Amino acid sequence: MQGRPLEPRFCDIALRGRAATLKPTTRENRVEAIGMFERALALDPHSAVAQSYLAAALTARVIDNLSATVAADMARAEDLAGQALASSPRSPLAHYAKGQVLRAQHRYAEAIPEYETAIAFDRNWVRAYPLLAQCKLLIGSIEEAIPLTEQAIRLSPRDPVIGVWYMRISQVHLLQSRIDEAVIWLEKARSAMTAYPYVHAYVAAAYALNGEGERAATELAEARRLSGDDRFSSVARLNATLNSGVPKIRALFEATFIKGLRLAGMPAE
Repeated sequence: MQGRPLEPRFCDIALRGRAATLKPTTRENRVEAIGMFERALALDPHSAVAQSYLAAALTARVIDNLSATVAADMARAEDLAGQALASSPRSPLAHYAKGQVLRAQHRYAEAIPEYETAIAFDRNWVRAYPLLAQCKLLIGSIEEAIPLTEQAIRLSPRDPVIGVWYMRISQVHLLQSRIDEAVIWLEKARSAMTAYPYVHAYVAAAYALNGEGERAATELAEARRLSGDDRFSSVARLNATLNSGVPKIRALFEATFIKGLRLAGMPAE
């Protein structure tokens, strides 16, 4: 990409791929994004832009538990991110893609400097801030998560995925047992993305912890309806899909989020 003009067709396909990544999290939308970036890469096999976007899209499918080929997706994403960084070591997109690969591998401490480097090269690289925040949370630096996420909101206050950022802020409040604050942010998140099952699950947990059992049960039922699988059918199945970080953070999840879901009616098995 650097030092030479981009073919108009390449730009169009890459932009369509980016647009697909901002659609609701479904298997079909992930496949659409990956397909667009595959087409872009076919047009320019040496493009660090196409390599980075495709690596990030493949890891997103894995992170969202929507991949039927996890090992193959991760191997290809790691290879693509490595190629992008080798050819464009100062590209914020390439460092972002590498951070995504490491995050998908649950290597959160190693992902942090990749996101930080992306931000250092481009302070407006908005996507890196909330993911850096999530990695900080999962390694135990919970106090850093909210300011980083708030920076993303300041940079892109009308972002298509702003509901996810609201949910991340609410998550920190919930883990620290600030339930009323968590509910405020969760209700904003729910309004921004009504079809995202995890928001409804977190709302269910927060309502249950506040003693609002009926409302909690309704939200849990909605999370189950929207999920497309059985992850919200029991605590055991949900825990199988989660990676809650270091032991102290896992303990906070168990004492708040999981406890709330139990109170909302989620069985253990």
